[in-house]
Amino acid sequence: MPASVITTPGLAVHDSVREACDRIIQLLLLNLQKLVYNRGAPSLGDAPPRPVPFLDELKGHVRELCVETLRLERKRFLWQHQLLGLLAVYCAPNCATDALFYLLTLARSQEELGLATQLYAVLSSCMTDLLPATVKKCVCQIHAGGLPEQHVVQLFHNLALIV
Repeated sequence: MPASVITTPGLAVHDSVREACDRIIQLLLLNLQKLVYNRGAPSLGDAPPRPVPFLDELKGHVRELCVETLRLERKRFLWQHQLLGLLAVYCAPNCATDALFYLLTLARSQEELGLATQLYAVLSSCMTDLLPATVKKCVCQIHAGGLPEQHVVQLFHNLALIV
């Protein structure tokens, strides 16, 4: 077990503390979900949707969030995956295609690749043309030449697995 940020190495965290932290994080994610999904599209004359500063700051860190999610650590990756979905909806369509691109490019196992397909399933229910936009993002990244060869190979391998 990795050392926690709240304990010194060698000290175990009590299960009750873990459960309480889990509940707090779930409540925070639920509140964030309400903020994201209750924004709605503004009508003519309406004020723009209320910003969510946390997500506004997080949108520049999609790659890092994907990398951390793919580490598959305990419950943390579930929270991060949920956060990634909320960020993708909040900053659609760019964060959605970015997140799917990074997950498809960086996943090295079936379990990791499953996170990309799960995210797509959640996002496709509330976004149109997500698949073509994601494919376009992948093609643009390949043509830009910014991906290391090993990532291009992994991306093609993962795309072949899910098709």
